[in-house]
Amino acid sequence: RKRQRYVEKDGKCNVQHGNVRETYRYLTDIFTTLVDLKWRFSLLVFILAYAVTWLFFGLIWWFIAYCRGDLEHLEDHAWTPCVNNLNGFVSAFLFSIETETTIGYGHRVITDKCPEGIVLLLLQAILGSMVNAFMVGCMFVKISQPNKRAETLVFSSHAVVSLRDDRLCLMFRVGDLRDSHIVEASIRAKLIKSKQTQEGEFIPLDQTDLSVGFETGDDRLFLVSPLVISHEIDERSPFWDVSRHQLEKDDFEIVVILEGMVEATGMTCQARSSYLADEVLWGHRFAPLLSLEEGFYEVDYGGFHHTVPVPTPACSARQLAAAAARRDAHLYWSIPSRLDQP
Repeated sequence: RKRQRYVEKDGKCNVQHGNVRETYRYLTDIFTTLVDLKWRFSLLVFILAYAVTWLFFGLIWWFIAYCRGDLEHLEDHAWTPCVNNLNGFVSAFLFSIETETTIGYGHRVITDKCPEGIVLLLLQAILGSMVNAFMVGCMFVKISQPNKRAETLVFSSHAVVSLRDDRLCLMFRVGDLRDSHIVEASIRAKLIKSKQTQEGEFIPLDQTDLSVGFETGDDRLFLVSPLVISHEIDERSPFWDVSRHQLEKDDFEIVVILEGMVEATGMTCQARSSYLADEVLWGHRFAPLLSLEEGFYEVDYGGFHHTVPVPTPACSARQLAAAAARRDAHLYWSIPSRLDQP
């Protein structure tokens, strides 16, 4: 059975919000709502915002000219219109565009004999500046979002379980393809697995933290070259009792989150990925990537996802620790007995 991912490999979360009744909350934060829209809708709103305001004020300019009788005195040179050379709705629309965008071609110009036109000119200038600030601000924030920066932060396609310093560890690899660094980079990992409590409550997609060095500071990364992130499977780990055979039958997902500031812009960036149970390779280790060249270190990203099999016990970390304790106890009692021998 193919398991539904909670987080895709590219970091997209497979969660959709349905039956949201309080949709007005999206309008209370209209700026964020517009920024979160897809590009095609953002461009549509951007075009409509300007087109509607131009048409609206163009209609008002035409209405003023119509009410004052300017359209009836087009050939009367003794008549002082509200706007010179405004002879219909099209010219009123063009004058509205010139006014709001401050183009000012000079052919159509407002006169000083039209107080209502002066008031409308001030109103359109103010509202036009607000529309410009709002829409340009939305587009700037949308363009400068650091989402695309996460495209150059890569995670290994598989996680591995093998020994490190005689202890079972769950490991995965992260790397940054750009020369500009991620400042204050930090890594987190969570185990997503449904469980049932002792009281019988079923908790779907329960989240459990996997320690990747928070206590020691190893979760704060200097991501200049690819790094292997390690989670030591100890008595606090949810994998403490998991053996290789149990891992192959288990159903879980490990979500990894890399956060930091983009060096070029100072904006916070987040990259995500996940590993299902069948994407965790027991008894493997990541192949080395770094080599020393003349005057510099070279990273071969061609082998970023490569792993190599290594000898690894198939038992759980608890059983491995118990075997090590028995071995240490045997050595402890055997040394005095040997000293007593003649």
